[in-house]
Amino acid sequence: MRVLLAGATGAIGIPLLRALPAAGHEVLAVVRNPAGAALVTRHGATPVLADVMDRDGLLRAVDGVSADAVMHQATALRRAGRTLRATDPTIALRGPGTAHLLEAARAIGARRFVTQSLITGYGYRDHGGTPLTERDPFGVPVGNVGDLVAASSLATESQVFAAAGIEGVALRYGMFYGPGAFSDLFAGMMRKRVPLLARGRSGTTCFVHVDDAAAAAVAALERGGAGRAYNVVDDVPMTWREFLGAVARAQGTPGPVPAPGWVIRAMVPYLGCLMIDTSMRVSRELAARELGWAPAHASVEDGLKG
Repeated sequence: MRVLLAGATGAIGIPLLRALPAAGHEVLAVVRNPAGAALVTRHGATPVLADVMDRDGLLRAVDGVSADAVMHQATALRRAGRTLRATDPTIALRGPGTAHLLEAARAIGARRFVTQSLITGYGYRDHGGTPLTERDPFGVPVGNVGDLVAASSLATESQVFAAAGIEGVALRYGMFYGPGAFSDLFAGMMRKRVPLLARGRSGTTCFVHVDDAAAAAVAALERGGAGRAYNVVDDVPMTWREFLGAVARAQGTPGPVPAPGWVIRAMVPYLGCLMIDTSMRVSRELAARELGWAPAHASVEDGLKG
């Protein structure tokens, strides 16, 4: 297939620039600046200079372009603020950004649309020990700052599933680790001795290596059912204490600095909500059955060895 990829220079985008051609697909990569264009060109993709948030500019950039599918992997995590607001750039990319890319999909004749979603859409709370499946409620507010992230995941899924003439597929990713993702971010913070770990309670969540996330996106592009969401996680849920310890060992950083929970919440409220208050275990059984996908890295410990 010919695929228009948004988010091509991000943590999952770079692995996708390798994985899509390896599976026989041609990539048109949406990038905002010439530096990004040079990067995707080195990977064999054709750059499309446009900003996903600029509807008119995006539609001008794809005028005369044709493709079979659009893949929405665009985030703006590097531009996230300390506090989470409705104007956060990644939240905007999942709302209006998805709408703009759906318009672009129609303009270029694409029938398939794969969008990035998140397991945190199940809600920033303690879900207990039963693994969550795609049948569980998604995007339901629970009354904390994490509701903004959950609502943005629901927003991109709802738009894609409802789009007339589009076969929409959503990937509910676990927490990303690997180059350019959470593991690198937190390693840098641990080197600076930034307090990250709350004393006492540490939430549990599911992770996925960025290479495995890219492989799942290719599988969803090829085999995902229209109107379907798939959980994309590895096999070993971890507490944030375990995750930070594994990152410190793998990258040779000092261990995480413990601090009272109120300090973590005051520094970065939504990380406190995620890392202290949220516990979830998530099933990837549907992705295994319908996409034929399984992570090459069964756990964070395994993935960080590479």
